Amino acid sequence: MLKQHLQLKLGQKLAPQQIQLMKLIQLHTLEFEEELERELEENPALEIAKEDSKEDDYSSLEDAYQDEGTESIETDFDVNEYIYDDEPSYKTASSNYSPDDEEFDNESLLTEGQSLYDYLTEQIHLVNIGDEDLKIAEYLIGNLDTDGYLRREIKSIVDDLAFSQGIYTTKERVEDILENYVQKLDPPGVGARGLQECLLLQIEKKVSSDKAVSLAANILRHQFEALTNKHYNKIIQKYDIEEDDLKDALDEISKLSPKVGGNFDTQTITINQEIIPDFVIQVKDGQVIPMLNSKNAPTLRVSEEYKDILTTYSHDKNSSEHKQAALFIKQKLDAAKWYIDAINQRQNTLLQTITAIVKFQKDYFITGDEKSLKPMILKDVADITGFDISTISRVVKSKYADTPNGIVYLKDLFSDSLTNDDGEEVSTKEIKTHLQEVISKENKRKPLTDDALVVILKEQGYNIARRTIAKYREQLNIPVARLRKEL
Repeated sequence: MLKQHLQLKLGQKLAPQQIQLMKLIQLHTLEFEEELERELEENPALEIAKEDSKEDDYSSLEDAYQDEGTESIETDFDVNEYIYDDEPSYKTASSNYSPDDEEFDNESLLTEGQSLYDYLTEQIHLVNIGDEDLKIAEYLIGNLDTDGYLRREIKSIVDDLAFSQGIYTTKERVEDILENYVQKLDPPGVGARGLQECLLLQIEKKVSSDKAVSLAANILRHQFEALTNKHYNKIIQKYDIEEDDLKDALDEISKLSPKVGGNFDTQTITINQEIIPDFVIQVKDGQVIPMLNSKNAPTLRVSEEYKDILTTYSHDKNSSEHKQAALFIKQKLDAAKWYIDAINQRQNTLLQTITAIVKFQKDYFITGDEKSLKPMILKDVADITGFDISTISRVVKSKYADTPNGIVYLKDLFSDSLTNDDGEEVSTKEIKTHLQEVISKENKRKPLTDDALVVILKEQGYNIARRTIAKYREQLNIPVARLRKEL
């Protein structure tokens, strides 16, 4: 039996404009420029202003919100139905240019590069090799990864050659082509099936009677496990050599590359670009001044031509075609006005966020010392700005700031806190900096264990557990004591 009933529900839905604004906020400078170009192409009612005067974005955005005048369009239609009258200038124009941005010219360079596959294929075609063997060699080259390694099993390649190429061969023949043709190509070490083989292929290319090179080859061939575990005493005893001899051999090994394909592009075209900071932070007379960098974001306005066209069409009330055209143009004008407003909102949000971060981390921006970083989480900035935590997260995502001490990734300014022996809250970054300094000054012949590091940091006032030391060490990409050992 069907029954009818009323049910009340509370819910929130984001309007398409709000969603678009959130997307604009999280874009970094280069992505924002691309998005702006796309919008200009898609909406003819949005255009770049031709005025010579351009406001300085590096100052407060309050100037961008000043009303510089109004305008109206006379029509026979209901004006409110088709266009906005008396629109403040900040709704129809956006200045996103700063003369200081000139220092970031030529940040993006499009270059052509040769892939590792193309480079090796050109070489293999110059080798005197049979047609079928050439196809097998090309197939092997096609199976190399970007580092130049052959990670696949030879048996799997033999099966693939049969199914996809119609070439029925044996594992031994494929291995022979790999070792005698592919691995003989440049760069040395290409086609290796592991790190040991890669290093051996390189050291063997060094035609030398040098004692250090010969010893290095022997160590790589017969004592690779002891080498990777840094069991130097075992190697010295094995070859009955002096410590200086081992140092010379290790120096030769350190010159070898573990990723011989790393210098080649994975695509024919590659884009080399520098980091373009989204913010510029200056320090003057002890004051930290945050500013926006809006390079290549021109002054925008709503097209006057489209407004005139709308006025013309709106006078003809009897033509359904003109009425439809007027509705279409109004939609484009509305979209252009909203987009300009969204850009201003984006800049206002970014400026307020970076201002709050600077207020929190003033000492760091003045000194440039990571030890001056205060514990700061997203909620701290959200409380200052009044924005939601998710908004702050979008702002700092993939954003950089140009400071007097170099380019800084905004996310690196955020950290949790721990309490030291004096009862003060200190940033985990400060502890990591101390940890890194202690390890950098240790005796590399007898590196400090995690237990020893716990004792040293405790003496400095940081009472943290051994597992925390291990976690911070891993985050800093510092290996365990055994692997930090040097001769």
